[in-house]
Amino acid sequence: MNKNPRVIYLIVLFVMLIWGINVSALKVIVENFMPITITSLRIFTAGVTVMLILGVTKALRLPKKKEWYFIMGGAVFSVVLHHYFLAAGLTLTSATNTGLILGMGPVLTVIFATIILKRKPSRLQFAGFILGFIGVSFTVLAGSGGIMTINLGDFYILLSIVSQTLSFIVIKRAAETMDSRLLTGYMLVVGSVALFFISLLQEPNGIASLKQADYTVWLIFLFSALIATGVGHMAYNHAISRLGPAETSIFLNLNTFFSIMGAALFLNEAILLSHFIGLVFIVFGVIFGSGGLEAWMLQRRRRRM
Repeated sequence: MNKNPRVIYLIVLFVMLIWGINVSALKVIVENFMPITITSLRIFTAGVTVMLILGVTKALRLPKKKEWYFIMGGAVFSVVLHHYFLAAGLTLTSATNTGLILGMGPVLTVIFATIILKRKPSRLQFAGFILGFIGVSFTVLAGSGGIMTINLGDFYILLSIVSQTLSFIVIKRAAETMDSRLLTGYMLVVGSVALFFISLLQEPNGIASLKQADYTVWLIFLFSALIATGVGHMAYNHAISRLGPAETSIFLNLNTFFSIMGAALFLNEAILLSHFIGLVFIVFGVIFGSGGLEAWMLQRRRRRM
């Protein structure tokens, strides 16, 4: 993939758009199938897609012994724990609380990157993360009655986003010796197999539920699995290896806004003024937090010298 930071920014922006639309797709999918069973199948399909792409580009190989530790760590944090707790939490808490807690992702990533990777963000970047969180808060709280009572579901969602942010650190560490795209493929396949065994225990009728949906739902499933999960995660994890976990995670704030746009377009949900106010904060948060503004300022200084 391209190593130009500007191109990578555009790629991540496109991934956020796809992931935003994918939220509406996932809502349709889980309404027609058992959630954990279909999630394991979706992620497995995505993993196979990534492997096929790597095979065509001749980038597929067996991992080295040390690389299996990164693969297992990434699979546990990014696939099993993240998706399991997300599914469990959504059944116990409100969409408002879920959105706000997931909006903590970029800030948590900064904290973990600072502690584990010793990468301290600049003041401008930190301001970007705060602006992004404010933007997510505006977007999610629009039209709601405010934050609902904290419950067990909120704790599950928190565990979900903590697991995902830890996976970003694993991916960055692994990228020092392993192609992030190869890591993504193995993570998705290994994680999906583990999720499938969990589904056998918690959803005994999960496989039988696969017969209930018509072809339109399966087309939505293919979009989610092949494009959003497979290609999307491969591109996003590549960006982490190039830009860094904190700089890439700030773009996740845009996912909230795009998901609302997708819900309005495909599910006929309302768009309010607060959504656009949130978008303003999110955009400035991305500009500051991604490091793009600082890079542009540094480039201008060099040209003047």
